[in-house]
Amino acid sequence: MTYEEYLDEVTTLIVEKYGVSDAVAIKIVVAAQDKEYFVAHDDNRAMRTLDRAHEDARTLFKASAPAGAGAKPAAKRPVRK
Repeated sequence: MTYEEYLDEVTTLIVEKYGVSDAVAIKIVVAAQDKEYFVAHDDNRAMRTLDRAHEDARTLFKASAPAGAGAKPAAKRPVRK
């Protein structure tokens, strides 16, 4: 996928997996771009895979506590006592 498609995929995965708004997910990805997180992805097409997008979405969401504040991860099964 192209670099732009990859960024879109990471953004979409953050929305879908962690229940944040599009605006919050975009802020997370833009902040990562500003910190040059995606430079290697731009240079190396082999890094732009769906599996890698899932890893990057998780990494970026976890690193974005202020931007993702109040966001809930995907629902888990309730624990039975």
